[in-house]
Amino acid sequence: MDILHSLLVFLHIFGAAALLGGWLANFKTPMVGFWQHAGAWIQLTTGVLLVGLAEMTAADDGSGINHMKIGVKLVVLLAIIVSAVIGRRKTKREGSASVGLAHAVGGLTLVNVALAVFW
Repeated sequence: MDILHSLLVFLHIFGAAALLGGWLANFKTPMVGFWQHAGAWIQLTTGVLLVGLAEMTAADDGSGINHMKIGVKLVVLLAIIVSAVIGRRKTKREGSASVGLAHAVGGLTLVNVALAVFW
C-alpha cells in the first residue's frame, strides 16, 4: 500500500506541476496548453484515488480524514477542469483562449496548492 500511495502522490504532484508550469511558461501570452489540460485530469484521477485509499486505511469512524478540505479542493479542481477544457477547445479552434480563462487555470491551481499546504 505504501508504494501505491507514494506513486499516487507522485502523480498528483506531477499534475500540479503540469498545471502551474504550463501557466508560468505562457504567462505573457496566456493559453491553455495540452499539459495544463492533462494535468487537470491527472489531478482529479489521482486525488480521487488518494481519498479512496485514505478511506480504506482509516479507522472505522473515518478519523484523520478532513472531508471539508477534500470537498473544497474538489470544487476548486472542478473549476480548474472546466476552465482548462473550455480554454483548450478555444485554443484548438481559434489559436488562443481568453486571457482570463488561461489565468483562471493557473490562479486556481495556485489556490488549490495553497489549500493543500496551509489547511
